[in-house]
Amino acid sequence: MAYSTARSTLLDLWCDHTQTDTETQTIPLRRSLRRLKTFLRLLGFIHDSPFTLSISTLSFFSFGVAAPSLVIIFFYCGHGSSTSSACSEYHLKNFELETLFFQATAAGVSLVCFSLSFRKYGLRIFLFVDKYQGNIALFQFDYIPKIDAFFRSLAVWVIPCLLLKMAREIVRAIFIHNDSLIQSVVVVFILLISWTYTATIYLSGSTLFSLVCNLQVVHFENYKKLFERNLDILVYIEEHSRLTYNLSKISHRFRIFLILEFLIVTASQVVTLLETTGNNGTIKFINAADFAISSIVQVVGIIICLHAAAKISHRAQSLASFASRWHALLTCRSNETLQSSEHGGNFSSIGSSITTSVNYIESDIESSDYVLPPMNVESVSDVSSYLKRQAFVMYMQSNPGGVTIFGWTVNRTFMDTIFCAELTVVTFVLGKTLTFTTNNT
Repeated sequence: MAYSTARSTLLDLWCDHTQTDTETQTIPLRRSLRRLKTFLRLLGFIHDSPFTLSISTLSFFSFGVAAPSLVIIFFYCGHGSSTSSACSEYHLKNFELETLFFQATAAGVSLVCFSLSFRKYGLRIFLFVDKYQGNIALFQFDYIPKIDAFFRSLAVWVIPCLLLKMAREIVRAIFIHNDSLIQSVVVVFILLISWTYTATIYLSGSTLFSLVCNLQVVHFENYKKLFERNLDILVYIEEHSRLTYNLSKISHRFRIFLILEFLIVTASQVVTLLETTGNNGTIKFINAADFAISSIVQVVGIIICLHAAAKISHRAQSLASFASRWHALLTCRSNETLQSSEHGGNFSSIGSSITTSVNYIESDIESSDYVLPPMNVESVSDVSSYLKRQAFVMYMQSNPGGVTIFGWTVNRTFMDTIFCAELTVVTFVLGKTLTFTTNNT
């Protein structure tokens, strides 16, 4: 009895010590996650209570919808005898309202989709960080650069577009000089704050999806390193099943977000194209720059999502060819070793040419997948091991994995299909509007 009590006490102390060491080692990762959570809470993605949810909703409708709409309708051109002529030349009110509508709608979809996910799963489960509690100290130094890249990517796209938006509003205020100076400054300030808020929310949603995919890339790269070790085939199958399961969960969580954003951006581009090509007036930087800036932001968000999804899909699909090469190298090496033992020869240098480093041209992001993996395996010549490896390769080829949208795998072929569809829509719209305008002229 005393022995059992002492053993239980030692086990408890050991578990507490192990947990304390793990928590101590993961302090940098927790700091990065805390910084990310604070940023998302400020944007309104994370709600701790119904009060914060109300504040987030009110902020979005106030700064993202109501304030810019009132400015465009009532204060954008000022008041005076020449207001109507100035507006007709430098300000297309309908165009501005349509741009604002699609911009706010895209940001609203991003805010709602990710807010529901954070409320249901939490930040760690959302990022799939909690799944590796035993190895979290090992992966944290790969996680932290990915989280830092989230902020860098967001700043790289938001800041240049904000400067372009600022230049447009300042030029507009200079040309339309019917308003007082204070009113012009207030109008520019409100529009810049509103645009920055909605654009940051929209691009944050796209970059968050990219972050989730990039964190999974870390585990796919680590999975390839497992082939350097002589593990049981069941270990490889179980690990691959877990990775593909995570990808299926990502596909399920984000498919509505991706479809809605794609439809909104497509509708925005079509309406913008209809308005610009069907308009009989003069399209200038002052009255049409908002269309260009909004289009840049929306297309960039879609490109970020598609690039991240295609990247993780190709990482998952490349594992089949990687496993095939691994199986072929082991089979060839085992056969050569068997022949060496039968003939009594000295084949100590066998396989040296296989593991020799090869210079490849870095012409593709997937070029590293074609480098032969270093191996530290024992000679295996029995039929059972060969059949196990063969079954594993067949399993990998039959379960390629990847991010899917209702069964459609997001890869280069999928993006080519989207490009062809968009080009068809653009050609159709241009044909209708240009022909209609020519006939009226």
